[in-house]
Amino acid sequence: MALLRFAAAREVFEAFPSAHVDIKTAPTDQSPIAYLRDLAKGPAPDEAIAFCAYLLPRREAVWWASQCVRELLGEPTATDETALTAAEDWVRAPEEENRRRVLEIGLAANQRAASTWVALAAAWSGGPMIISDYPAPPAPPQLTAQAAFTAIEIALGGTTDRAGLISQCVERGVRITEG
Repeated sequence: MALLRFAAAREVFEAFPSAHVDIKTAPTDQSPIAYLRDLAKGPAPDEAIAFCAYLLPRREAVWWASQCVRELLGEPTATDETALTAAEDWVRAPEEENRRRVLEIGLAANQRAASTWVALAAAWSGGPMIISDYPAPPAPPQLTAQAAFTAIEIALGGTTDRAGLISQCVERGVRITEG
């Protein structure tokens, strides 16, 4: 079952106006997959990571980010593993209890760690974006995508063959959209 929610790349930008801030390449009427692959091969391949995060539904974006970060990190630390596993638990069972657990982990973790941003991508998938005894603001719809691509960008860090690794992450995202 395909997960492609948009017929044209332009529709992603219409659904998520913040994509214009994160992706400087002008949207087109191409299919989202063609546009995504063109971004990956273009002069700013990192934009493909951002576009893929917006393109995927929230749960799938978290799964995609988690798998890319795992691959890029190679050997996650115990702290990374805690955050990644909590996010993956939410993907498997997107219940409020799991979302709150991953929110607690993400808010308490090192903000410079890729795994923290995977946890926050799951945590900001819906519901309040902070932990409070009082009513808290809901997470804006773009935060899952923004946290997912931030996680991957951090994990890419100073890697060699950055373009090749971005291409691998993009193709992983394509496979997810194709079901």
